[in-house]
Amino acid sequence: MTRAAVVLTAATVLSSIAEDLDGFTAALLAGRTGVRHGPGESPAALLDTFTLARWSERHLAGDAETAGRLVRVAGRATRPAQTAACVALDAVRRAGFTPGARTGLLVAGANLALDHQARTVLEYQRHPGRLRASYALTHLDADVVGVVSELTGIRGEGWTVGAGSAAGTLAVIQAARLVQSGWLDECLVVAPMAELSPVEREAFRRTGAMATVEQPGQAPRACRPFDSRRRGFVYGQAAAAVLLERADAAHRRGAPVLAELAGHGQALDARRGTEPDSAGQVAAIRAALAAAGAAPDDIDYVNTHGTGSVLGDETEARSLRTVFGRRSPLVNSTKPLVGHCLSAAGLVELVATVAQLRAGACHPNPNLDDPIDRHLAFVGGTALTGPLRTALSTSFAFGGINGSLVVRAVRPEESS
Repeated sequence: MTRAAVVLTAATVLSSIAEDLDGFTAALLAGRTGVRHGPGESPAALLDTFTLARWSERHLAGDAETAGRLVRVAGRATRPAQTAACVALDAVRRAGFTPGARTGLLVAGANLALDHQARTVLEYQRHPGRLRASYALTHLDADVVGVVSELTGIRGEGWTVGAGSAAGTLAVIQAARLVQSGWLDECLVVAPMAELSPVEREAFRRTGAMATVEQPGQAPRACRPFDSRRRGFVYGQAAAAVLLERADAAHRRGAPVLAELAGHGQALDARRGTEPDSAGQVAAIRAALAAAGAAPDDIDYVNTHGTGSVLGDETEARSLRTVFGRRSPLVNSTKPLVGHCLSAAGLVELVATVAQLRAGACHPNPNLDDPIDRHLAFVGGTALTGPLRTALSTSFAFGGINGSLVVRAVRPEESS
């Protein structure tokens, strides 16, 4: 069956290192990290200075009407909803279009506002009478759909897509299917910041999944994907948004095209738990290649899931060797720069993949001193330039959920 080509006509990010596509690209290629010493003993890449007011000052200067609407709609929402509102507004404005009745909205993630929920429960135990009635709405992930829909005017189909650390990637897959099938003309995919409470952070620490450091100065070196001294993932906070459209429709309206979403694949391990399975990862990657009509040799670059976990990185390295054999494309992980952004990770890393394709360069692999696999072509300590045409982005989640995306660069004559 011939599928309609789907392209990205907007992409933006709000992270610890940048808050728009151009700034994000520059920060990535410079190898700049947002990882700092976080709460407790754990390093983290946090949006600790983010507020709606500060974001509006930088992005909505001169547009008092939109800035006022942002505060009115999202001012009392949770931080995940607020970050989603900002990236959604930025993406729609950059795409230069007005959402219609056939514009859809997918929000990636579940259990997004865990810190908000934990703080509310503790406050209720101390002062039951202070509970805000609005908590009936703010504790729901669906509130993010409402906030973004009201701000952007999107009235087509919309819902949340929960898939753990693969949520961002699976939301893109679902959006592509809706656009390709003709149910929607375009679809905005938004991944809010995923918020952890101290309870989740401590649970991750106790399982050994989350990296810790003994001294604050060591924090930027804590996230070490594919390095022999890796000790676990580093929590990151970020939000991202992309707009997917049919290629023919985008060209008719003269929209700027950032990249083509050429293929996607998803597979389950049929197993509960946290332990990854190479067979499921390989199946998802091969499904994405097949959908794109691409052979392994066609892939120039892989943006890995690469969390820095001991077993996870070893399994992913084995999966890449299985798919690509002895001819490895360039390989890196974005997580040493922005942390593991949990349910937003897949979308943040898709934006990072698009940014690198457009720049014709791969960002460095900070902290990768002693690779666990000498057969994979890891990017070194500085950015590597070269012709990049086709890239693969992978996402693997607890519960055996595996997703992959194949992205193609567009030639200058195709970009508008």
